[in-house]
Amino acid sequence: MLEKFVAFQLFMLADREEKGATAVEYGLMVALIAAIIVATVALLGQAILGAFQTVLAEVN
Repeated sequence: MLEKFVAFQLFMLADREEKGATAVEYGLMVALIAAIIVATVALLGQAILGAFQTVLAEVN
């Protein structure tokens, strides 16, 4: 019985460590995606603004 209990504890501990690592990996991916979005908006922001202003002028 003790062997099964220890095996269950080890299984739960391993599962918890993987979830923690997965959360960290997802956090890093979200941070990278956010950095790419910020860089893209910073580089193309004025061009996109000009395009929207042109469309707005044509609609009005």
